[in-house]
Amino acid sequence: MSSSKTKTPLITKTLSGACSFFQHVTSFFYLIWKMLGLVVQGFVHPRKIFKLRHIAEQMLLTGLGSVPIVMLTSLLLGMTLAMLATYTLKDFGAEVWTAALVGVGFTRQLGPLITAIVVAGRVGASISAELGTMRVSEEIDALETMGINPVRFLVLPRFIALIIMMPCLTIVSDYIGMLGGFLVSLLKLNMNWPYYKELTLNALKIGDIVSGLIKSVSFGMIISLIGCYQGFIVQGGAEGVGRGTTQAVVNSLIFVIAADCFFTALFSYIIVY
Repeated sequence: MSSSKTKTPLITKTLSGACSFFQHVTSFFYLIWKMLGLVVQGFVHPRKIFKLRHIAEQMLLTGLGSVPIVMLTSLLLGMTLAMLATYTLKDFGAEVWTAALVGVGFTRQLGPLITAIVVAGRVGASISAELGTMRVSEEIDALETMGINPVRFLVLPRFIALIIMMPCLTIVSDYIGMLGGFLVSLLKLNMNWPYYKELTLNALKIGDIVSGLIKSVSFGMIISLIGCYQGFIVQGGAEGVGRGTTQAVVNSLIFVIAADCFFTALFSYIIVY
């Protein structure tokens, strides 16, 4: 009897967890489906669907506000990568390849990824907290009562803004990361800027830059959709808003890293083969 009583709650919890997971997955994909429908409608009726003022406001909040943090983290990461490269390549007498390693590493991998991590922690959390507060205070319900589509009014501007700003922030990250690599090369290798720039440009390919920008767009989609979704499903007052914000950041980072792994494998296959 005792073993059957122990198994029953375990089975119940497992089934409940599976049902909850399936419900979240279907709800998230339903949000994506509604977003795609709005984007398609936007191409037909752009003035009706796309509110440029709202999109511009979100671009300022998500983009310009993230620039200082992206610049600082990229500079430090570029310097760290260059120090590691010079230390490793010194044994082979190939320290000059530091410029190429930093340039290719940032454009293909580190630039989009570090930008996504910063934006997920700053913007993703902000989106989830803002929409979660609106959900708890029944502002979203009020929009629906007035016949206003909350996805078009709240989600779409943030979605478009992040798609536009993520590549811009990634370009800033790439350049500042290379600048950090140059500072280390200047101090340790006495390398001047024209020579460093020449080595970097010779190592870079169009595919490196394009692959990084494509990654950044996909990361922007992931962060905006997850942040909005977690805000929409918040329950339980201020405590629920806190849980939703934390979950938005965690889920965004997991899916960003998974997408980065997928695109890295895909682009490596395309570029190499």
